[in-house]
Amino acid sequence: MPLRTAVVILNWNTRNFLELFLPDVIKFSSGIADIIVADNASTDDSVSFLQNNFPQVRIIQNEKNDGYTGGYNEALAKVDAEYFVLLNSDVRVTEHWLEPLIELMDKNKEAGACQPKLLAYDSPDTFEYAGAAGGFIDKFGYPFCRGRVFNSLEKDNQQYDDTIRTFWATGACMFVRSSAFKKLNGFDPLFFAHMEEIDLCWRMQLTGYQIFYCPNSVVYHVGGGTLPKSNPRKTYYNFRNNLLLIFKNSHPSKTKSILQIRFFLDALASIKFLLSGGIGDFKAVWSARRDFNKLKTHYEKGASNDFLNTGEAEFMIYPKSIVWDYYICARKKFSSLSWKRTEIKG
Repeated sequence: MPLRTAVVILNWNTRNFLELFLPDVIKFSSGIADIIVADNASTDDSVSFLQNNFPQVRIIQNEKNDGYTGGYNEALAKVDAEYFVLLNSDVRVTEHWLEPLIELMDKNKEAGACQPKLLAYDSPDTFEYAGAAGGFIDKFGYPFCRGRVFNSLEKDNQQYDDTIRTFWATGACMFVRSSAFKKLNGFDPLFFAHMEEIDLCWRMQLTGYQIFYCPNSVVYHVGGGTLPKSNPRKTYYNFRNNLLLIFKNSHPSKTKSILQIRFFLDALASIKFLLSGGIGDFKAVWSARRDFNKLKTHYEKGASNDFLNTGEAEFMIYPKSIVWDYYICARKKFSSLSWKRTEIKG
């Protein structure tokens, strides 16, 4: 009989991470959660390695690599659990990492997703880029975190050890209510990878769910396990998908003006890449904008803005420009932002 919680690790050619981190997942999750590896058509020996060394782990083999979005959508359709934990293969979990997450979700029935404290594997006293102490977004669609604004990472001095509502939960270790995931048809497959978790969390809030950060659960993330931060392909997905999630989810009265301003901000970002020698990243920004203009027609006749709780989602958006705060006002820490709305206790 399946347990209430299923830890599902999406793997694509990361046998080295499975060997390094899967033993702790088993050690600290057994009896609490079913442990599953969903393999995204790896071409290394990941599957045979799992079969020979971890027979207690269930393996789901996807026929092709449809990225983070398609891979999880396909795999989770085959998993029966109340809660899904979407765990990257490059994450080290710790003792009692699951129990606080389960307790938070049990206590808050309106919670659609939550995340643990995410610290850097190579620098354990520092928050990790991909989620830190919970994700937020500004009025122009730029994501940031408690503990990480753009590339400025804070040390963990227990300054963010309170349970609060956030805007998005990290895809590196995302604890999801399965009924909410299924209600929204999972991840948007067009995203493939990057920012799909923000899109899902935004859609959750538009349909009445809330997102939380749980500091009593701690994990350590390597980061860049599939694409390093400097990879132009990652730049492409980040810019393209960021524009898509704005187009899909922002309030209809604001979408046009946001996208107009984003054109100039993206142009500035591309120039910054070019001046720093990032020709590939410069090209990626404009490729992303070109493809966004093609893909957005996929949503124009849909019901992406036809939700009931737009005001609730708007309340959780940072009402200023994080770009202005960071680059002009030199506010490099989340705690330096003049915003009181985030003090929403769980």
